[in-house]
Amino acid sequence: MQIKSHHKKMALSYVQRLGDIRFAGQVLFVVIVLMISWSGIKTIQTNYGLQKQISKLNQQNSVKKLENNNLALKNEYYKSNQYLELSARRNFGLAAPGEKEIIVPESVALTYAAQLPETDKQATVVVKQPAYQRNIESWVNFFLHRQSNN
Repeated sequence: MQIKSHHKKMALSYVQRLGDIRFAGQVLFVVIVLMISWSGIKTIQTNYGLQKQISKLNQQNSVKKLENNNLALKNEYYKSNQYLELSARRNFGLAAPGEKEIIVPESVALTYAAQLPETDKQATVVVKQPAYQRNIESWVNFFLHRQSNN
């Protein structure tokens, strides 16, 4: 019972302190400072997110500008006389004035061509693994008493 009365006395003293204008002013001041701080933190967080979005969009914009520049350069190349001449030679078998075309039979051309090595159609592709992955696999093989392929 004595503990309950002690708590009641303390509760009454806190309630009476709220009636004091100085204490209420301090509590109000602390509440206002906390609200302003929270608002500032939220604003900073929002600005940071927006800055990240702006940065990402600027990077995407730069990439698109570079792609556009590349396409413009390709278009200029396709309009050039050099491309037109190469395209006419390749696609239509045309030649420049004064040039002569020599037709060589395939069998003759192949006798003087360099022989390429025969490649297996089912050649195995060796993929080089990162060092950390090879290290982990070596330890696993060691602990499981397996032979290593490395």
